[in-house]
Parts: sequence; C-alpha cells; structure tokens
Amino acid sequence: MKLLAATRSAGKQREFRRVLEPAGFEVLFPDAIGLHHTPAEDRLELGDTFGDNARRKAEHFTRLGGLPTLADDSGLEVLSLGGAPGVRSRRWAGATGSDAEVDAANNAELIRRLAGATGVRRNARYRCVLVYLASRGATPRVFEGACTGRILEEPRGEGGFGYDPYFFSEELGRTFAEAAPEEKDAVSHRGRAVRDLVAALRGPRGYEGID
Repeated sequence: MKLLAATRSAGKQREFRRVLEPAGFEVLFPDAIGLHHTPAEDRLELGDTFGDNARRKAEHFTRLGGLPTLADDSGLEVLSLGGAPGVRSRRWAGATGSDAEVDAANNAELIRRLAGATGVRRNARYRCVLVYLASRGATPRVFEGACTGRILEEPRGEGGFGYDPYFFSEELGRTFAEAAPEEKDAVSHRGRAVRDLVAALRGPRGYEGID
C-alpha cells in the first residue's frame, strides 16, 4: 500500500520510513510525486493546536496527491514555560536557513529561557498528533503519541534533530540524540503515533477498515 507522508523534514522522513517500510508500506514524500513547495504550504501550520495543523496538512496533500495521506504536527512542551514552544517548536526563534541553523537557534532560545531552572522546572514532553486521510473527503483518523523527559543544560549526542540533543528520555536513560534510531523510535512521540496508525491499517477489516 502506498502512503504519502506530508512532510519535507528530512528527519521526519527518516523516522516515517523506519517505522512504515518494515510494516509493508511504500512511503512517498511530496517532492517524489512532483508536489514541490508553494507559498500556500507556509500557511498550513498557523493553527493553535497540533491537531489543527496536522489536519490542514493532510487535507492539502490528499487533495493534491490523490493518495492515502498521513500528516503530523509535533513539538516540545516544557511545563515551566507554559507548554512552550509547543505548536511553535519549529518557528520558535524565528530563524531561517538550513535545518541545522534553525535547530541551533531554537535550542539556543530553549536554553536561554530555562537559564537557572532546576529540578522539575526542566521537565518536558514531546507530543505528536498524526492525521490520516484515506482519500479526499474521507473521515480523518487521529493518532497521538507522547514521551516524557527533561531538558539538559548541555547537548549530548550527534543523532536525531530538533531539540533531541537536549531532550533526556527517562525511558532510555539518554538523550534522543544519543540513542540509536531504533531505540528512539521505540519510545518517541512520533514512533508511538505511527505504530498506532499501522495497527489501525492492519485491523480486522484490513486497509478498508481505516476509512
């Protein structure tokens, strides 16, 4: 079964492939089917919740691509910052440039905001909301995943992306950037949401059961 994963993030693309391809799905991304970036995409993630943004992306790419489509919106929530950066995780510092440059600016803002914070004030979680549309006009199916941890004062590890070098997973005992890809997938917010999608697609009625 072909699935269009509505993301241009190289990090997310790797994670979607790692979970979906071993489960028997052919994962495609927008550029691979001729859906190149347009200014309209920049307005898809202006909602107030992860669910709003994921649904808007799923509807947009289902309409353009004509394939069963999944889209996620996800981010970091730091409790002592009132849940920030939350839905603004990617755009928090207002930086532009390469993925590495944007990540560096966002992480610098995170550490600046948490300067002097100790103990539970550094607790955080990653959240993911994933929306699946079997076809244009189909009923959206929503899957959510979360994982908890804390924000370190110094980065650790070279893997992952986004806030991963600072996010210490209590379940793994290391940062997401230190973890092997398969270790991260096993406990991450996105890994959990995608596995729930896979379970639904493989339900008692097979692929038809999701719509």
